[in-house]
Amino acid sequence: MSSLSRELVFLILQFLDEEKFKETVHKLEQSSGFFFNMRYFEELVTNGHWDEVEKYLSGFTKVDDNRYSMKIYFEIRKQKYLEALDRKDHAKAVDILVNDLKVFSTFNEDLFKEITQLLTLENFRDNEQLSKYGDTKTARGIMLGELKKLIEANPSFRDKLAFPNLKGSRLRTLINQSLNWQHQLCKDPKPNPDIKTLFVDHSCGQSQPNGARAPSTVTNPLMGAVPKVGAFPPLGVHGPFQPAPTPLTSPLAGWMTNPSAIPHPAASSGAIGFTTLNNAAAILKRPRTPTNNAAVDYQTADSEHVLKRPRPLGMSDEVNNLPVNILPIGYTAQSHGQSSYASDDLPKTVVMTLNQGSAVKSMDFHPVQQILLLVGTNTGEILVWDLASRERLAHRNFKVWNIGLCSMPLQASIANDNIASINRVIWSPDGTLFGVAYSKHIVHIYSYHGTDDVRNHLEIDAHNGSVHDLAFSYPNKQLSIVTCGEDHFIKVWDAVTGAKQYAFEGHEAPVYSVCPHHKETIQFIFSAATDGKIKAWLYDNVGSRVNYDAPGHSSIKMAYSVDGTRLFSCGTNKEGDSYLVEWNESEGAIKRAYHGLGKRSVGIVQFDITKNRLLAAGDESMVKFWDMDNVNLLATTDADGGLVASPCIRFNKEGILLAVSTSENGIKILANTEGVRLLRTVEGRSLDASRVGSAAVVKAPPLGTFGAANAPIGSSMVDRAVPLAPINAMNVDNRSLIDVKPRIADELIDKSRILKLTEISEPSQCRSLRLPDNLTATRVCRLMYTNTGLAILALSANAVHKLWKWPRNDRNSTAKATASISPQLLQPSSGILMTNDISDKNPEDSVSCFALSKNDSYVMSASGGKISLFNMMTFKTMTTFMPPPPAATFLAFHPQDNNIIAIGMEDSTIQIYNVRVDEVKTKLRGHQKRITGLAFSNVLNVLVSSGADAQLCVWSTDGWDKQTSQFLQIPTGRTPSHLPDTCVQFHQNQTHVIAVHESQIAMYEASKLECLKQWTPQEANISITHATYSCDSQSIYVSFEDGSVSVLTAFTLQLRCRINPASYLPTNSRPRVYPLVVAAHPSEPNQFALGLTDGGVYVLEPLEAEGKWGTSPTLENGPGPSQPQR
Repeated sequence: MSSLSRELVFLILQFLDEEKFKETVHKLEQSSGFFFNMRYFEELVTNGHWDEVEKYLSGFTKVDDNRYSMKIYFEIRKQKYLEALDRKDHAKAVDILVNDLKVFSTFNEDLFKEITQLLTLENFRDNEQLSKYGDTKTARGIMLGELKKLIEANPSFRDKLAFPNLKGSRLRTLINQSLNWQHQLCKDPKPNPDIKTLFVDHSCGQSQPNGARAPSTVTNPLMGAVPKVGAFPPLGVHGPFQPAPTPLTSPLAGWMTNPSAIPHPAASSGAIGFTTLNNAAAILKRPRTPTNNAAVDYQTADSEHVLKRPRPLGMSDEVNNLPVNILPIGYTAQSHGQSSYASDDLPKTVVMTLNQGSAVKSMDFHPVQQILLLVGTNTGEILVWDLASRERLAHRNFKVWNIGLCSMPLQASIANDNIASINRVIWSPDGTLFGVAYSKHIVHIYSYHGTDDVRNHLEIDAHNGSVHDLAFSYPNKQLSIVTCGEDHFIKVWDAVTGAKQYAFEGHEAPVYSVCPHHKETIQFIFSAATDGKIKAWLYDNVGSRVNYDAPGHSSIKMAYSVDGTRLFSCGTNKEGDSYLVEWNESEGAIKRAYHGLGKRSVGIVQFDITKNRLLAAGDESMVKFWDMDNVNLLATTDADGGLVASPCIRFNKEGILLAVSTSENGIKILANTEGVRLLRTVEGRSLDASRVGSAAVVKAPPLGTFGAANAPIGSSMVDRAVPLAPINAMNVDNRSLIDVKPRIADELIDKSRILKLTEISEPSQCRSLRLPDNLTATRVCRLMYTNTGLAILALSANAVHKLWKWPRNDRNSTAKATASISPQLLQPSSGILMTNDISDKNPEDSVSCFALSKNDSYVMSASGGKISLFNMMTFKTMTTFMPPPPAATFLAFHPQDNNIIAIGMEDSTIQIYNVRVDEVKTKLRGHQKRITGLAFSNVLNVLVSSGADAQLCVWSTDGWDKQTSQFLQIPTGRTPSHLPDTCVQFHQNQTHVIAVHESQIAMYEASKLECLKQWTPQEANISITHATYSCDSQSIYVSFEDGSVSVLTAFTLQLRCRINPASYLPTNSRPRVYPLVVAAHPSEPNQFALGLTDGGVYVLEPLEAEGKWGTSPTLENGPGPSQPQR
């Protein structure tokens, strides 16, 4: 139906409502499917008109459309079933069970069995999970609240929940305008037209049925009066023109839009009181209501492990995790990896003690350089420690920089006592700045340039009284500073100028902490006050969006897990009771309370998070550890004694080092095995600027920005978890960035110094493993790890996919890919492999491509023929689409919507395809040759494409218009081969992108395609075959036609390690065997895999004693060279 036809339906709906044709209004809503009348739906549910409820729903979605729809129908039918049991109408209950609920047994047989067993109970409330079921009215109300959230989150209802903003009687107005226009065309218009019918055009002719003109102010009884502009006729309870929904007062779902798939279990709250259990009774738990969490769309799962787990009751969230509208065999995903945490993984070994000199109040590890520790004390001292040398690199005492510019209360406070304690120190997400919050009014922001080079940047007179907390955030993609204080305010400041951007008022007590975060494009701030009140704020002037209580009315700090999907808090109340909890964002309620904290804590217990798995808190002169998925205490350590009662603790980015404060005004550094190895590797080497910022030509950031504009937003506990490419050293004065100028590191370098390069030429110098393969060997065209890191998927030139999975055993408790244990090549019992559709030409002459869904369940793939969708668990082909010509040459899922796929084509176009509706939304044209690479940035909201024409293009994902383009600069004297591939990949910061060409690796600032760095191999006759970032974006693995692999430091594009083919290929390998593609492990930054021309796949890792590939690109006496080796 065309857009105008759709609008006509809305006009008719308005007319029918105004004329009080209520039943007809709702029938048209249902049959057209254009507008879902939530008010009408609420009335049907409240009154228990279940048949009408399902009939109305059927106009918008079916039970098997997606997981939200399935949950909606399941909730309704379950409620109908419970009401029949409550009425003792067993015959009706059996009828509902057989005809309505049995459909769900296909997806969870235990669900159906458990519900059936309720028939045997005299009162279904005897079931523990239904013991709190109240009266029918209350139960319907609770269910209705969840149904509304499910409907709002359901893509089937997208753009159907709001009626257009129309003026009253719009259809009447248009008809009268038409009559007036017709009357103007009359040859002899009459002063008093007589309008008798609308079935024919008006004419003032004698023989015409409509013989007169309608006056401009309509008085004709048929048409009625047209309201004034902006008028709105009164509407009944069922009217389609409803006011915008009032934001909910507590759940996050009420104030953040665009809800998406929930990433972890969330039990509903309410009178029915369903709770999460580990046994089959949990089937009666209400299916999870969607949160507004957008950080993770799909859950990752080890499919073998998942299928062995007992399924929780309710419908599986995996039902909607398909990129097309096909229902798979249901199973429950494992949300956050394995539940076990090996003791060796915990940093419990004391490796050093630092003598601080005064009591430690706050600490933070550098987000990029993991051995740098920033410390703030109770006397106002700031120190930067280098753990490698155990030396203080930088030291500052508290001092007001410009007392004359400060407020009178601050001047008076300083006059009485010129010492201020530090409440918080924190690095900016890219490590170029750090902030200090003091107990007296002010915040200091310093810029850091390596070693002892700390410069004053901003002094902000932030609050009246103590500044309790400080964090960095990125509203509008500009770095900002968030503070809170004794004066009950939360304030936001520009990180460049120090100008105040927002001031949030609403707390009735001093604000103890802030936690900025974001979900998709929605930026917000949690704040917690000393009276235990929690509020949430958007970056506007509307006021608090939520208002609820911390457990025990405690003073808490909040933090998200590293992946941004789970929210935790920890704190202590005035009675000394401490609480460590996980929150259910969609309900605004506590999801999980962890056991093990002391009953009477001294001071406020501090906590930290690492690796999406581990929680730690300082309590009772110990460090206590918990697995996130287990409420019971995992382990404790007293760090050989000497800790304060409630020590300050801090993990480094990788969670392998832990800093904890001592009673002797010192800091103990605890490490696990990897942490010990890291410190041994760097021990004795002094820190230099090249290990913090790039040693290449340093470019100042644009005015108004500081650091990467897309760094993850969150509390400092997780900001550092995603390492960002540092914006390199900047010359700034102590108040503004107006005079920022590029700094040329070349001027600081002694050209005579030699770069240390690690050469690996023998098998004994690294760990390598060729994966077992008994299938036909043809060259590997595409290669990737699954998102969990538990398997490797390869696509060969003969269009066959191969999947290797590592076993879980005593030698490999995590079941992750490793070069130390051989995996199993998975093959279905049917013997039918995942094989792509192929075209008429030889498949080895076709271009192969594939993309993996975020939950590792589905792979979309093509080898010159139609695009195929495979189920990775069953190896079955679920569907095929888009037959050539043109053939697909590259595939990429949209980061926010797995139903949107960017498809690069052989004819140089890019098709934006919606698989749910089987429709090409738009075609992008800008390349001259076939598309060879696609990469999305969900921070810049752009798609970067590359082609065989060596051209890069940037497209806006909002309107799909082309923003800019740039051709690669081919080095002088280099003749490119025929149509070489150019691949693109984003850095973790999502603003820098590398382009991989046979002649070079080039790094660009993506929004403008400004080339920042370029690296070319020394041997001009050896071509690059592929390259990829390591999972932490700290390294780049580059493969070559001669079989070698180079490891570059990503920040500088400096070569630090060369792996020669003799170190991993057997001596009897046939000539010209070399890697065509390289893939990086998703969580092990020093592991990668190679796909070879002979069909082999190798996994490579450094020796355990080394821990990484080569050393950092430092020089013996200073920073490294500014330009890459050529």
